[in-house]
Amino acid sequence: MSAQPLLRVTGLRKFFPVRGGLLGRKVADVQAVDGISFEVARGETLGIVGESGCGKSTTARLLIRLVEPDAGEIVFDGLGLGDGLTLSELRRQAQMVFQDSYASLNPRLTVGDSIAFGPRVHGMKAAAARALAQDLLRRVGLDPALFAGRYPHELSGGQRQRVNIARALALSPRLLILDEAVSALDKSVEAQVLNLLGDLKAELGLTYVFISHDLDVVRFMSDRVMVMYLGKVVEIGDVEAIYADPRHPYTAALLSAMPSTDPDRRTEEAPLAGDPPNPIDPPPGCRFHTRCPFAEEPCRRAEPGLNPAGDRRQVACHVNDPSSGHSRAGRQGEAA
Repeated sequence: MSAQPLLRVTGLRKFFPVRGGLLGRKVADVQAVDGISFEVARGETLGIVGESGCGKSTTARLLIRLVEPDAGEIVFDGLGLGDGLTLSELRRQAQMVFQDSYASLNPRLTVGDSIAFGPRVHGMKAAAARALAQDLLRRVGLDPALFAGRYPHELSGGQRQRVNIARALALSPRLLILDEAVSALDKSVEAQVLNLLGDLKAELGLTYVFISHDLDVVRFMSDRVMVMYLGKVVEIGDVEAIYADPRHPYTAALLSAMPSTDPDRRTEEAPLAGDPPNPIDPPPGCRFHTRCPFAEEPCRRAEPGLNPAGDRRQVACHVNDPSSGHSRAGRQGEAA
């Protein structure tokens, strides 16, 4: 991996306005993503996990400007948007595969035409675009003689997702953002698509941002994992280190909720109580303190920074900061 990350995100923020009253004035904001920063190295897979509503999918859309950020900087391969990098070039270099495989495809276009559409928009001749579409269908395990002329409704969910992967690869991107790309598939098909993604990554030298609620799938796919809670990053680091020794209480709660076939590891009680706070009015200080078993006054008063915690990881928890005033501060690992 190169020293310069392929993707660097700094201070990324997106609030969605809530409007009300007779005149539809803005009355509040949904704080979907609030000042997150992270990097993705060339050739790695960064997994993003968290409960529904934590900001995972909004982050994915912000990365390729399907949603315009309120603040923050996205640097792709050393170039910022508008600073030597155009939006068109960003979207050519970074492609996205969505969760809903049917809604992602135009029902009026054949599979072959859907894959060839992007290259044709970027100036490729029709014959060359069709040939590329057929080659990509082969790469994702679909016989072009059987599938190129079919329409999306004639395919199964797994086949449609393979088509979406082929379409995402049509512009030879370096980064694929996979937003719950396998969550709608049954387990046997899911395994096939995950293996396909692994093969394509090795073959084409791809970099992945892999978003999922399935922690086992994230562990299988990822080199590093980023845990989000209520629009914030609470922990990020090597996937095996975090799964073996979570340092943030929320990460520990997520991992303890993973199903296990071992009867000696059965969950006797819920790892977390209650629902996440309202993103329109998040609590002051640490956003997790309302559900955290280790919450103390510093947690309610001040927001923790994302600080180094060894093992090439960062954790946003006052327990990890010896100067925070928390009674457990400095006693590494006890928050989990």
